[in-house]
Amino acid sequence: MHWYYLAAAILFEVGGSTAMKLSQGLTRPWPIVAMMLLYGVAFACNAMALKRLDLSVTYAIWSGMGTALVAVVGMTYFKEPLSALRIGSIVLIIFGVCGLALSTRQT
Repeated sequence: MHWYYLAAAILFEVGGSTAMKLSQGLTRPWPIVAMMLLYGVAFACNAMALKRLDLSVTYAIWSGMGTALVAVVGMTYFKEPLSALRIGSIVLIIFGVCGLALSTRQT
């Protein structure tokens, strides 16, 4: 169950980051409300995941996958520049996160 909490924390954090972008510099009230709620749920889910998972692995997976997913949202939804270097960097992040997750299962 703790891995599901971590996955939910990642998705809610990506939603919060997307809402932050939609708030246009914290000038639009509804995206600000959505951002605060989404980040709040993300932190709560992360706290639930931390009941069973190591802090170092949990935070690395949460921040790494969140970074990769936010980059994908930025490039697809917000039409940010797409380059081979960006794609390669995202792939490296994902490989690193998978390596951390696999190391946790072995111990």
